[in-house]
Amino acid sequence: MHDTVWFEIQGLPAVTIASSEFHNAAVTQREALGMDGARFVLVDHPIQDANDDEMRAKAVAVYDKVVGALTD
Repeated sequence: MHDTVWFEIQGLPAVTIASSEFHNAAVTQREALGMDGARFVLVDHPIQDANDDEMRAKAVAVYDKVVGALTD
């Protein structure tokens, strides 16, 4: 969320992509950073042990959400 907030302050649209396990952390961080509207998209957990094909599938699954978050 720190990077997303930094880019947004610079006037550049940004979105954080994180594992669904980190939903509460993302909400807490954006509030603590003073940008309640900072956007994030969650991918299915887990990602740490996902192979390349699984990661591609996770990326495809959230692609439209990421584009939507960047173009709102």
